[in-house]
Amino acid sequence: MSASAMPNADRPPAVILAGGRSSRMGSDKAAVTLGGMPLLLHVIERLTPQTAGLGVNSNAATGLDFAPGISLFADTVPGYAGPMAGVLSAMRHAAKHFPAASHVATVPTDTPFFPHDLVARLQGAITLPAQIAVACSAGVMHPVFALWPVDLAGELERWLLTDEKRRVRSFIESHAMAEVDFPMLETATGPIDPFFNINTPADLETAERWLLLIEDMER
Repeated sequence: MSASAMPNADRPPAVILAGGRSSRMGSDKAAVTLGGMPLLLHVIERLTPQTAGLGVNSNAATGLDFAPGISLFADTVPGYAGPMAGVLSAMRHAAKHFPAASHVATVPTDTPFFPHDLVARLQGAITLPAQIAVACSAGVMHPVFALWPVDLAGELERWLLTDEKRRVRSFIESHAMAEVDFPMLETATGPIDPFFNINTPADLETAERWLLLIEDMER
């Protein structure tokens, strides 16, 4: 791991959510390559300096090599219960491995261009111990780009086992929350949403076109 990708002890721990079925992609999204590097590794590289420590939530072996300090763990609730099952696993992981942490950050594995100040700005928005901070852009909430109170784990597990719809936004909006708005990425060819996510092969082609533009902008 490079010096620029070392953990940041002043930030909360974080977990990359890679536990979905990747049905629209046709293969495990974590392992598809963008710019010659697996998508999961792009997210690890971008997120590591923003956090006190990093884990990956996946329900299958990724087959990828990453830093030995990064834990790999499955959902604690069986049956592919959706993204909130990954959030619950993130809370449980943080409680075990970072007992002093009040919150844990989550990001999905399919969104490689999220802001470098994501976690810092989410952390800065927290004003109450039980508050959830969630990212937004262009008036749209991105529910799994969030900072979650670890103490909500028990409530979240009950919700996962009893709520038929399991809508992430519904859970967030039933709690104290702070929305943090992030600007578009201004590139040479126009604005790009930093939370653009890759669900299909066509999305991957779009991300390939954007990758060099964003890397040039961030230099």
